[in-house]
Amino acid sequence: MAGSSHPPIQRDWLSKTLAGLVLGAVLAFALSGLFSRLNAGMPLSVRGQLAMWMVPPIWLGVLSGVYFFSSGLRAWLWLGMAAAGLAGAFYLL
Repeated sequence: MAGSSHPPIQRDWLSKTLAGLVLGAVLAFALSGLFSRLNAGMPLSVRGQLAMWMVPPIWLGVLSGVYFFSSGLRAWLWLGMAAAGLAGAFYLL
Protein backbone atom coordinates (compact mmCIF):
# COMPACT_ATOMS: atom_id res chain seq x y z
CA MET A 1 0.00 0.00 0.00
CA ALA A 2 1.49 3.27 -1.05
CA GLY A 3 1.36 6.03 1.50
CA SER A 4 0.47 3.80 4.46
CA SER A 5 1.59 5.04 7.84
CA HIS A 6 2.67 1.76 9.40
CA PRO A 7 5.46 2.19 11.93
CA PRO A 8 8.72 0.59 10.83
CA ILE A 9 9.89 -2.63 12.43
CA GLN A 10 12.43 -1.83 15.11
CA ARG A 11 15.92 -2.95 14.26
CA ASP A 12 16.73 -4.42 17.65
CA TRP A 13 13.98 -7.06 17.72
CA LEU A 14 16.59 -9.71 16.91
CA SER A 15 18.78 -8.61 19.82
CA LYS A 16 15.80 -8.65 22.18
CA THR A 17 14.73 -12.07 20.95
CA LEU A 18 18.21 -13.52 21.43
CA ALA A 19 18.42 -12.00 24.91
CA GLY A 20 15.10 -13.60 25.79
CA LEU A 21 16.13 -16.97 24.37
CA VAL A 22 19.63 -17.16 25.85
CA LEU A 23 19.33 -15.27 29.11
CA GLY A 24 15.73 -16.38 29.62
CA ALA A 25 16.97 -19.97 29.60
CA VAL A 26 19.68 -19.12 32.13
CA LEU A 27 17.13 -17.41 34.36
CA ALA A 28 14.66 -20.29 34.09
CA PHE A 29 17.25 -22.95 34.90
CA ALA A 30 18.74 -20.90 37.74
CA LEU A 31 15.31 -20.35 39.31
CA SER A 32 14.51 -24.03 38.90
CA GLY A 33 17.78 -24.97 40.58
CA LEU A 34 17.20 -22.51 43.42
CA PHE A 35 13.71 -23.92 43.93
CA SER A 36 15.12 -27.43 44.10
CA ARG A 37 17.87 -26.45 46.55
CA LEU A 38 15.60 -24.43 48.82
CA ASN A 39 12.99 -27.20 49.04
CA ALA A 40 15.30 -30.06 49.98
CA GLY A 41 12.76 -31.37 52.49
CA MET A 42 10.29 -32.15 49.72
CA PRO A 43 10.39 -35.68 48.26
CA LEU A 44 12.70 -35.84 45.24
CA SER A 45 10.02 -37.17 42.90
CA VAL A 46 7.76 -34.17 43.59
CA ARG A 47 10.56 -31.62 43.79
CA GLY A 48 12.13 -32.82 40.55
CA GLN A 49 8.84 -32.66 38.66
CA LEU A 50 8.05 -29.18 39.96
CA ALA A 51 11.55 -27.94 39.15
CA MET A 52 11.36 -29.43 35.66
CA TRP A 53 7.90 -28.10 34.84
CA MET A 54 8.57 -24.58 36.09
CA VAL A 55 11.28 -23.99 33.44
CA PRO A 56 9.05 -23.48 30.34
CA PRO A 57 6.65 -20.92 31.88
CA ILE A 58 9.52 -18.86 33.26
CA TRP A 59 11.46 -19.05 30.01
CA LEU A 60 8.44 -18.11 27.90
CA GLY A 61 7.51 -15.34 30.33
CA VAL A 62 10.95 -13.79 30.00
CA LEU A 63 10.88 -14.26 26.23
CA SER A 64 7.53 -12.53 25.92
CA GLY A 65 8.42 -9.74 28.34
CA VAL A 66 11.73 -8.89 26.72
CA TYR A 67 10.00 -6.72 24.12
CA PHE A 68 9.05 -4.20 26.82
CA PHE A 69 12.69 -3.11 27.04
CA SER A 70 13.42 0.06 25.12
CA SER A 71 16.44 -1.44 23.37
CA GLY A 72 18.19 -4.72 22.84
CA LEU A 73 21.19 -3.50 24.82
CA ARG A 74 19.03 -2.78 27.85
CA ALA A 75 17.48 -6.24 27.58
CA TRP A 76 20.91 -7.87 27.52
CA LEU A 77 22.18 -5.75 30.44
CA TRP A 78 19.18 -6.20 32.75
CA LEU A 79 18.65 -9.87 32.01
CA GLY A 80 22.40 -10.47 32.21
CA MET A 81 22.58 -8.86 35.65
CA ALA A 82 19.58 -10.87 36.83
CA ALA A 83 21.05 -14.10 35.44
CA ALA A 84 24.44 -13.40 37.06
CA GLY A 85 22.76 -12.67 40.40
CA LEU A 86 20.69 -15.84 40.31
CA ALA A 87 23.62 -17.96 39.16
CA GLY A 88 25.68 -16.51 42.02
CA ALA A 89 22.91 -17.28 44.52
CA PHE A 90 22.69 -20.82 43.18
CA TYR A 91 26.47 -21.21 43.49
CA LEU A 92 26.44 -19.93 47.08
CA LEU A 93 23.79 -22.46 48.10
